[in-house]
Amino acid sequence: MINIILVAAIVITFVWYFYFKTKQFRTPLPIRKKWFGAKASVCLGSFLLFFGINFIIIYQSSITYVVAGLFILLGGYFTYHNVKVAKHYGQFVEEELSINQ
Repeated sequence: MINIILVAAIVITFVWYFYFKTKQFRTPLPIRKKWFGAKASVCLGSFLLFFGINFIIIYQSSITYVVAGLFILLGGYFTYHNVKVAKHYGQFVEEELSINQ
């Protein structure tokens, strides 16, 4: 059951990553580009985190623990750092939109 939940989370975070990356490439506004890039990186970090946890559950060997631990650490760092970056740029998105219209 937990494996199904993790696989669903992996698929959802990958789809959201692709969505935000597409939005990042399509927008002409620079702050909004950085904001969408940070949101995409949050989804990528979540993808790595869920993938690492799922990897530990499915395969159980010492090499798996090392590789999955690396995925979990990197995913946690990407998620934590880019949540802060997205909050920072989120403050300026509305202001940039009103200036450029």
